[in-house]
Amino acid sequence: MAIDVYRDWLGIPESVPRPLDHYQLLRVAQFEDDADKIRAHYKKLNTHVRKYATGQYSNESQDLLNELAKAMLCLTDADRKRDYDESLGREFAADVDAFGRQPLLDTLIKGAHLSREQKRDVEQFASARGLSERDAVVQMKLVDPAVAAQALAGQLGYSFVELDDMLPEDSALDLVPRSLVKKHVFIPLFIDDERLLVACIDELDHELEEELRLRYGVPVRPVIATPRSINQAIAQYYAPGMRDEAAVQAAVKAASQNRTKEKPKAAAKPRKEKKSAAPSTSGSLENLSETEQEGRKQIGILMLCASVFLPMLPKVAEFSVPSYQLMTLQYTWLRWIPFAAAALSFLLVSLFVFRTYWGMSYGRGLSMAWSFVTGSLARR
Repeated sequence: MAIDVYRDWLGIPESVPRPLDHYQLLRVAQFEDDADKIRAHYKKLNTHVRKYATGQYSNESQDLLNELAKAMLCLTDADRKRDYDESLGREFAADVDAFGRQPLLDTLIKGAHLSREQKRDVEQFASARGLSERDAVVQMKLVDPAVAAQALAGQLGYSFVELDDMLPEDSALDLVPRSLVKKHVFIPLFIDDERLLVACIDELDHELEEELRLRYGVPVRPVIATPRSINQAIAQYYAPGMRDEAAVQAAVKAASQNRTKEKPKAAAKPRKEKKSAAPSTSGSLENLSETEQEGRKQIGILMLCASVFLPMLPKVAEFSVPSYQLMTLQYTWLRWIPFAAAALSFLLVSLFVFRTYWGMSYGRGLSMAWSFVTGSLARR
């Protein structure tokens, strides 16, 4: 006659449905969260079952010991326990931040757009491909893009906007060039309550937000829209030729002048500025004409070349001046001074040329200098 180890050894009546869950097996309350209590019950049952390990039921004893161990390990591992409890129908309160906002996936689950099992699939899919959770649920075709965008807006604490129902103001559109909105995928809408409202697909990065604040003179407040609607708006409001760079620069300058006039007593003492024939030694190349840009590029390249050539003149003297050559043979460290001086000189001069004279980042300036030199060599 087969033995019922659950009934005979653990005292679990036959009325309890089989198979037993981990809580029933370890004789603890369902969804017990006290790991110490779970381990204590496991040790007690483990000691009891080991009494049968050497008798005729040694195989049954070993199987039950393994089953008890697996149950204990699952229920004392926080992540595994949560998954196991959810499989038994337990509902956990959604994680919220200090403002009561839920994560995107929890918001979709609460709205019955996603299941708990699908949540784990989405997290794995997003992690494996380096995607955001919003992009992952859309690519997996689990959620409509508009629903995903609304959930993201809820997570970030922003508003969700349907761009089809809204008409951006030209005064806002004119202050940013087409290249900028295409690069960062956003649409400036209008200024409301001393804030610029910007439709975007996710949070704005800090550098873009700061640039928009400087262009418009007011803080920026994002609103979330679907990527498709923003791309359609860019195609509609920033068609090629509609808002060229020159028009944008003029609009930015006009807006800046208007803001200056609105400040109290700002125009109390008008003063004529004397025009100087000499060009400014600072500022962005984008604000200059093509001829001025070309001139600055050439002068900048000459400065960079001189920063390397002049410190290397002692190396020429090493071959043409016998006394200096003898000195370098005696003091070998003298040979490296020109190289160190050239490296330091190039670093300092390039910082001045790229950041101040050309008005751009160091990496972009280095790339432009290289393109200019290689392009000149190719033309020759």
